[in-house]
Amino acid sequence: MSGDDAGHASPVLTGETQTPALFTGRRWFIPSALLHELDPDAARAGRRPRRTARDWVVDFSCFLLAVLVGAVAIDALNDNPHVPEGLAVVDQLTGALACAAVWLRRRWPLGLAVAMTPITFVSDTAGGAGLIALFTLAVHRPFRYVAWVGGINAALAPLYYWVRPDVDIPYLVSVIFVVLLTVAVVGWGMFVRAKRQLMVSLRDRTRRAETEARLRAEQAQRLAREAIAREMHDVLAHRLTLLSVHAGALEFRPDAPPAETARAAGVIRESAHEALQDLREIIGVLRAGEPDDTGRPQPTLAGLDTLVAESREAGMKVALDQRVDEAAAVPSSVGRTAYRIAQEGLTNARKHAPGTEVTVSVTGAPGDGLTISVHNPPPEGEVPPVPGSGQGLIGLTERATLAGGRLEHGHTPEGGFEVRAWLPWG
Repeated sequence: MSGDDAGHASPVLTGETQTPALFTGRRWFIPSALLHELDPDAARAGRRPRRTARDWVVDFSCFLLAVLVGAVAIDALNDNPHVPEGLAVVDQLTGALACAAVWLRRRWPLGLAVAMTPITFVSDTAGGAGLIALFTLAVHRPFRYVAWVGGINAALAPLYYWVRPDVDIPYLVSVIFVVLLTVAVVGWGMFVRAKRQLMVSLRDRTRRAETEARLRAEQAQRLAREAIAREMHDVLAHRLTLLSVHAGALEFRPDAPPAETARAAGVIRESAHEALQDLREIIGVLRAGEPDDTGRPQPTLAGLDTLVAESREAGMKVALDQRVDEAAAVPSSVGRTAYRIAQEGLTNARKHAPGTEVTVSVTGAPGDGLTISVHNPPPEGEVPPVPGSGQGLIGLTERATLAGGRLEHGHTPEGGFEVRAWLPWG
């Protein structure tokens, strides 16, 4: 019965859905019941597992073992004066049927073990088949069934040898030997069952780990796309707003001096070129599937002067108040976030409060953090609503939160609008 010990093979996961593939190569070496548990498609279909080559070898070995034990019992039976000849013949016929029934042990392990309990009580030659049936029950069924059937078999041993004592072995030795043999067979079967359950649990854990890894990868991709989308909004909104302002100026002032028209056209051309280059970089990041850590340098706090200059060239009135101690020591991530906040604030002021003077204030020091404020007074007259308003502020709030800071925005008591953020530094 040593062949019934479960073989093992490494689980293989393939495909996009990370479902386990069927065993290949060594499939013949795996018990059919274990393959059935490891194959979710077979389990869902309710198909009965078919014997593998290993199963046929093990079943044939169990049958031969049951026959050999029965043959040894026949010799002892013929030498036992306490057994009549007619009873010996019935015993042998019963033992032969029990050995043949060993082939049914995989289909009905509980039924066969229960049936073998009374048979082994009246037949010496069925003892080997009874032990094999008890072992099979311990492998394929929970402990509660094994405890009942094995306990009854062990409890019947003293009565059996009281009715049919062995002429060569003392009564107490025979009972102890049979009880220990029953316990050993049950323990062996339970060990095999535990090993198979361990393999199934390892396969389940592998599937769950692969699924969790796939979900984490998908989440990382989604977060990367969201970051790229926020970057796209922050960059392109500023450029396109400049285009809109200067194109509107050319449309409503067709009689403008040639020098002013040329300057506006130059700003439009440069802004369109910058927007196109930014868009190409973002699309390149999307195609590569990697963070944008190459190409043009990312904006930092030092780029605020250039940002304000661009806004002034577009006709905005911008006042920059920058009082930062050790500005060169500001971390690049904090400086980039501050730049994007100021950029979005200027873009919103240009769209919602055209013609007003915008104040950009940046203060901070190591250990105190960095405070960025963009404030504009209320616009003069009615301003038409702009589609998509508020999306940039939502993205800025998320960006500031991810950086460990906070962002607040809203109308001031005077009717203006202010965006204020604090970012950790040091």
